[in-house]
Amino acid sequence: MKPIYLLVALSLMSLSFAGESVKIGRLKYSGGGDWYANPSSLPNLIAFANQNLGTDLAPEEDIVAAGSDEIFNYPFIHMTGHGNVILNEEETENLRLYLYSGGFLHIDDNYGMDPYVRIMLKQLFPDKELVELPFDHPIYHEKYNFDNGLPKVHEHDGKAPQGFAIMHENRVLVFYSYETDLGDGWEDEEVHHDPPAIHQKALMMGCNLLQYAFTKN
Repeated sequence: MKPIYLLVALSLMSLSFAGESVKIGRLKYSGGGDWYANPSSLPNLIAFANQNLGTDLAPEEDIVAAGSDEIFNYPFIHMTGHGNVILNEEETENLRLYLYSGGFLHIDDNYGMDPYVRIMLKQLFPDKELVELPFDHPIYHEKYNFDNGLPKVHEHDGKAPQGFAIMHENRVLVFYSYETDLGDGWEDEEVHHDPPAIHQKALMMGCNLLQYAFTKN
């Protein structure tokens, strides 16, 4: 029955463009990583999307656990943090089913999460590779064009931002934003004091992720 829940949620998602309110989710996980980081990020992204995509998303995200049946009610799940990620067998199977059933997971490395994310994704999809998306992929050209891929929000190790994906039948199941700090860019401007142009670009890229998840899945 779980995939049916998601199909219902996806049909509701299409209604969000016609005035029906739907929620997006934030993934809660174990292992000690701060899954709750960047508390103002998703409300700001939601407000920006409602204004610029014509959606009517509920103003606050819901917290959803990887092993919960409730995850099938959310067409878009966001995951972030700085540290360790642990999923047990039940959570892994549930999250995998959610993604194969049409769900979308955006993982944003908030610096320090990368090695744990890669282990988690191999656990989720042992037969799939995490691949870097080319800059001409539709995810960079939904509402807004990003001809050079992800915008750089914060500098850490002198690396270029990269957008990785787990793909299935030409569909992005998981989009992993690395060395960019998109979620920091979505936060209230006074939190990180990012220039307005950087804040705007981060929100625009977030809108692309939402629109891709809403329309391509």
